[in-house]
Amino acid sequence: MFQLDTLAHRVRAHLAEVRRHIREHGDGGYTTETIVVTALLAVLALSVVGIIAAKVLGKANGIDLGG
Repeated sequence: MFQLDTLAHRVRAHLAEVRRHIREHGDGGYTTETIVVTALLAVLALSVVGIIAAKVLGKANGIDLGG
C-alpha cells in the first residue's frame, strides 16, 4: 500500500525530472497547465489504486477460511 509520504516523494521527484527535461529540451509545445493537469491526474490515479488495493486487501483478510 502506498504511504502518503512515499507518494509525495515520488511526485516531487517526477516534477523535478519534468523541470530538468524542460530546461534541457524545451517544453515540446506543452503548456505548463497541460503538464500540471497531467501530473495531478497521475497523482489521483495512484491514490485511487492505493484506496482500491487497501479495500481489496481488507476484504481478503476478512475472509474466514475456517482454519
